[in-house]
Amino acid sequence: MTCSFLGPDPVEVQVRQVLDRLAAGDPPSAIERRQVDVKEEVARRDRAGIIGPPRPQSEATARYLAEEMSCMANSDGGGAIIVGVADDGTRVGTAIESEWLRHRIYELTSGTLTVDVREASLDGTRLLVLVTHEAIEPIRVGGQVRWRVDDHCVEVDPTSWHTAKLARRGADWSAGPSGHTVADADPVALGIARRYLEAGGDTRAAELAQASNEDLLRRLNVVTGDGKLTNAGSLLFVATPTGGIDYIRRDAPGTDSTNRIRTSRPLIEQINQVEQAALAADRVVHLSEGFAHGQARAIPERALRESIVNGVVHRDWLSPLPTTVEHIGDTLTVTSPGGFIGGIDPSNIITHPAVPRYRSLAETVATLRLAEREGIGVDRMVADMLALGRPRPEISEMAGPYVRVALLGGEPDQSTTKVLGMLTPGQAAGDVDLLLMLSHLEGAGWIDTDTAAPLLQRPPAETAGALDRLVGVKVAGAPARFSPRWKATACCAPAGRRGWAAGSTTSPPALRTDEQPVRQQGDVW
Repeated sequence: MTCSFLGPDPVEVQVRQVLDRLAAGDPPSAIERRQVDVKEEVARRDRAGIIGPPRPQSEATARYLAEEMSCMANSDGGGAIIVGVADDGTRVGTAIESEWLRHRIYELTSGTLTVDVREASLDGTRLLVLVTHEAIEPIRVGGQVRWRVDDHCVEVDPTSWHTAKLARRGADWSAGPSGHTVADADPVALGIARRYLEAGGDTRAAELAQASNEDLLRRLNVVTGDGKLTNAGSLLFVATPTGGIDYIRRDAPGTDSTNRIRTSRPLIEQINQVEQAALAADRVVHLSEGFAHGQARAIPERALRESIVNGVVHRDWLSPLPTTVEHIGDTLTVTSPGGFIGGIDPSNIITHPAVPRYRSLAETVATLRLAEREGIGVDRMVADMLALGRPRPEISEMAGPYVRVALLGGEPDQSTTKVLGMLTPGQAAGDVDLLLMLSHLEGAGWIDTDTAAPLLQRPPAETAGALDRLVGVKVAGAPARFSPRWKATACCAPAGRRGWAAGSTTSPPALRTDEQPVRQQGDVW
């Protein structure tokens, strides 16, 4: 069973865009959308790659499309498949009867999925367009529930599916009442909460830390009107249903663990224990010069804390699996049950508006000064890693689904910290947009609007503004002979586009019109 969509249907809009691009001759690989796939009719080619004659009915095609359309229906917003075009753009076409296919898919899904199957013509080539809206209940094929992760379908357990569905409907499980009362709150957990508040550094947090236990919990908004703790309050101050965090420390890959933390104590106590253990194992590294002159951590402390806290706050708490924190050498990997929600994915996670799975839990943790109130802390993690010349965090969604965040710490890049220490205005070293562009320039030597847009995860207009800010970045105190400059240039941008290139020169910045990269001896980048 699926539900309809009011107003302009985003799936239909994407279908029309893809059909228009196909008509223009673009291959499917260049134009497929998150909710629209393009496929040729399955089982029509033989092993030699020869396309067989068209058939009005094909059981293999029906079974394949039943699986794929069920996957679309189980995913956020539903989706569509256009049948009859090969991966390379060849217009193979299809002769499958639309009504027969619609009914066969209905049968193969035990009467739970009815898709819209209609014909389309691409310069005389007959195609089929299959469309489904988002399912109200999970649809199974062969006993499995599958949904889309990135551009492919993976199996998901029904509990995770229902959790994601509730989140999309705006239901907040963490705000619901638990079976615990204020009296069940653990004194140790309350003490840890007070210490976090006192360390917050502002008057309101310090005053909240002095409140009585009951007043503290009520002001944290984790108590219902009848004195019950909310689910967020129960997790944080009583216990987690199973181990909330599984922390494993190894000095090197493949070696025995030197520390292991996994308990069912209150979540705030688990966070505190894991944070302290991870910081104790996070070695101190030395900086010879630059904006962070002196000492730093192999994994920046703020990035380390944000990754751990976000790994438990935004995970699926209806899953019995823990959030796994693997701390191996200078690398910290946090793997959380539950995939991305609310349209967030790795390509927009820096700039997408915050969509917490459990708003009440997220707000409580933010009030306790454990994490960012404004978002999910990804921009903070990115900025702190890049500021030490380390790779930006690797964030991905895995089958299960899980969200995986990897911080690849290690020795800071001394040339990066040196240059950042010389930049003016001083806030340039903490500007995540500028840090992303400078990191790109280090490897590529040039950047333009088209290149910067996906890098900054912003639309072109905002990207152009970020590039203008890059122009205003100056270097203070550098030797005149090797003064790094950012120069408007047409030298390195493909197809003659104008961009920004990093180079060293003894002359003032100037517009370059030659076709040679601006890379000279003495370049910092």
